[in-house]
Amino acid sequence: ETAPQHAITLTDNALSHLRKLQKEAGSDSLLLRVGVKQGGCSGMSYVMDFETDANIKEDDYIVEYDGGFRLACDPKSLLYLFGMSLDYSDALIGGGFNFSNPNAE
Repeated sequence: ETAPQHAITLTDNALSHLRKLQKEAGSDSLLLRVGVKQGGCSGMSYVMDFETDANIKEDDYIVEYDGGFRLACDPKSLLYLFGMSLDYSDALIGGGFNFSNPNAE
C-alpha cells in the first residue's frame, strides 16, 4: 500500500496549512507556485506563493493532490526540486515550512 509518488511531496501538515493559507488569500482556486532562485547559502533559495490559473505557463509542471489542491513548478526549478518533501510545523521555535530536498545534500 504505497502512496502515489509526486515529484514534490506535501505532508498532511503542510497540505492542511496550505489550504488554510489559500482560504485566507481569498480563493480555493489559487494554486501554489514553488521554485528556486539564485541566492541563499547553497547558491539557491526556495520561493513559494499563491497564484491564479492565468499565470500558469505552457511548460509548467502541475501536481494535483488529494482534495484538488494544486501546485505549479517551472521546468528549471523542477530539476532542483524533484523528490523534495514539504512539511509544516507549528512549533514556536523552528516552526514553519520545512523543505527536505535530497538534491541539496
